[in-house]
Amino acid sequence: MELSIIIINYKCGQLIIDCIRSIIDQNAAFNYEIIVVDNNSNDGSKKILTGLFPSIRWIEMSYNSGFARANNEGMRNATGESILLLNPDTIIEDNAIEKCYHSFYKSGYVACGVQLLNPDRTPQISGNYAMKGGLNYLLPLPYTGNFLKFFASILNVKKPNVPDANGVVEVDWINGAFLMAEKEAIDKAGLMDEDFFLFAEEAEWCSRLKKIGKLCIYGDINIIHLQGETSNETFASSGKGYFNLFDRKGLQIMLSNLVRIRKQFGATWFLFILFFYVLEMPIFFIGVVFSRIFFSKKYSFLQVKNYTTNILSILKLTPTVLSNRPHFYKVL
Repeated sequence: MELSIIIINYKCGQLIIDCIRSIIDQNAAFNYEIIVVDNNSNDGSKKILTGLFPSIRWIEMSYNSGFARANNEGMRNATGESILLLNPDTIIEDNAIEKCYHSFYKSGYVACGVQLLNPDRTPQISGNYAMKGGLNYLLPLPYTGNFLKFFASILNVKKPNVPDANGVVEVDWINGAFLMAEKEAIDKAGLMDEDFFLFAEEAEWCSRLKKIGKLCIYGDINIIHLQGETSNETFASSGKGYFNLFDRKGLQIMLSNLVRIRKQFGATWFLFILFFYVLEMPIFFIGVVFSRIFFSKKYSFLQVKNYTTNILSILKLTPTVLSNRPHFYKVL
């Protein structure tokens, strides 16, 4: 088996059907298997999916284990020489998986991704650069983040991501919506860290893969990614990307990012970033007050309240994160 494609299902419905059908319809001329790991959907998914696609391998988790644990179970059962972690909210076009595999197989890279596109074919961020201490995680903060972006633009600081890959671009970490890696490299780097439930796990994992070899994005290979569809459904959230910090999804995003910082960069950087998350609480409130005076309603007092609630929840978990002992950081 040349490639094992692992897709995590949690009540994905039509999304995962469309994803698998788009893979099979390519008639790829290489050997691959599709492994679906179900996170205890309890919605009849197994009967529907195995009925439509008898060739898929089905693995059942006994609980909603999130992204890292479910993918690890898929990787433990995979028989391919390479592994592809693929989101269910993706659509494969123009033999993208086969093209990526053949480019990757000959390349010497240990992991790779492709250029992700929105449904309107505008580019999504597919590859990223690791900023020291995870400073880029401050950018989504409502007012502090805007100040930092302005300051960085003055200093011509390099952007922490590749907004639109052109050709082959080497990166520090790859978006987990499409992440292909050598089985041999995975064996050396280890599986994903199972402390993560969702978000930031691929960044931490890629930091270990990068110690084995180089990572890249193939900018000339494209797939459609319906960004945020699966996580939004999981958390009953809305919005694209990682800028909604005002609900349970926002809490999971910030917590996972901080856990990654603690693991990859250490306790000092964790406390430094957490300080700015806390400092944002009064800044956010004052910013909303002044914005109302000047007739701008970009943010609301409800968002201030929800953000503050999320930060207080993180502060309760801070001793656990600092201890760096195994803990499943799941907020659902």
